[in-house]
Amino acid sequence: MGKTIEVAADRSYDQTKTVLPAEMARGVYMRNAPSLQALKLMHLMIATAGGRMGDEVQHKLRLSDIRAIDGMKNHDRTSLTPLFEELRAAVLTHDDPAAMVVRIGGLLDEALVDYRHEVSGDLMVSWYFGRTFQRMARESNHWAILDRQTVFHLGSKYSVLLFQHIASLTGLDHVQRKIFTIADLRAVLGVPEGKLTRFADLNRRALTPAVDEISQLSRLTLTATPNKIGRSVASVAIAWEQKKPDQKREAKRELNRPKVGRKARRDGTAETPLLAFPESGTIRDAQPWGQIARDNAPKLEGRHVPDLLKLANAFRKWCAAKAIRLDATSIEKTFATWCQSYSAR
Repeated sequence: MGKTIEVAADRSYDQTKTVLPAEMARGVYMRNAPSLQALKLMHLMIATAGGRMGDEVQHKLRLSDIRAIDGMKNHDRTSLTPLFEELRAAVLTHDDPAAMVVRIGGLLDEALVDYRHEVSGDLMVSWYFGRTFQRMARESNHWAILDRQTVFHLGSKYSVLLFQHIASLTGLDHVQRKIFTIADLRAVLGVPEGKLTRFADLNRRALTPAVDEISQLSRLTLTATPNKIGRSVASVAIAWEQKKPDQKREAKRELNRPKVGRKARRDGTAETPLLAFPESGTIRDAQPWGQIARDNAPKLEGRHVPDLLKLANAFRKWCAAKAIRLDATSIEKTFATWCQSYSAR
């Protein structure tokens, strides 16, 4: 048994940290990288399994555990099913030069969503990890210890994948920088073939936002420096350093603040608040949302709008199923259009 399993078992008491095999954290073996919400679910599953992640056993979670994750509190059976489908589709490919063997397998073998008690809101999900992942976990001697709250608060799959990769390197002596070819960087970030093919687009839409978000929310400060050959970017050097105590406290405070306005605070434009749909509660007195609902939602018996708490919860659930952020640029227009077809039934 490798050391990673031992470390995971020893840290099973710590609900704030997740121990991830470095081979998994570095992501270079994963194809068909899952979406942000599926990655968050994956981290919760691995954390739940802990020291048993390499065993051929069934692991279990309740729906309430999943809903406790930032941005996932409106999930139900219908919206969880495609997330497990994404995890089932992820492919792990590991080339072992010493054994001269390429191993291809999966993260997940089988998942079950037991909804026999769905009426009471009590779902149970269970799963078996795939044989390839189990072997990787059992044989791993290198690991990443990730702050679970940071992972659950990151806002893109690029940020999660880059953070877990860099976290797997921070424990190595005298290593504070790594050079990635563009192909390696695309693999680490999980960018599909044919997407963001120009470096300018890759940098603007994936790399820079991920570096900035990780630097804002984690214990690390990252910098990315492109290296050119002629006019073309051939590689990117990513360096990291541990934050000073006061910087770590500020990152912790940011994790405890509402997500609304986070990008503005990161960019230094927080004096211009971003418009976002409230993450919880009624919108009766929350403007402009309450007025939008009154103006657009069908009237009950022609006299009054539906219960605005139920309406708001239904909209949040719909957004979660569609992977629409509550602080998306067009969320006000989206809400108005959605209200027009809302039915309390």
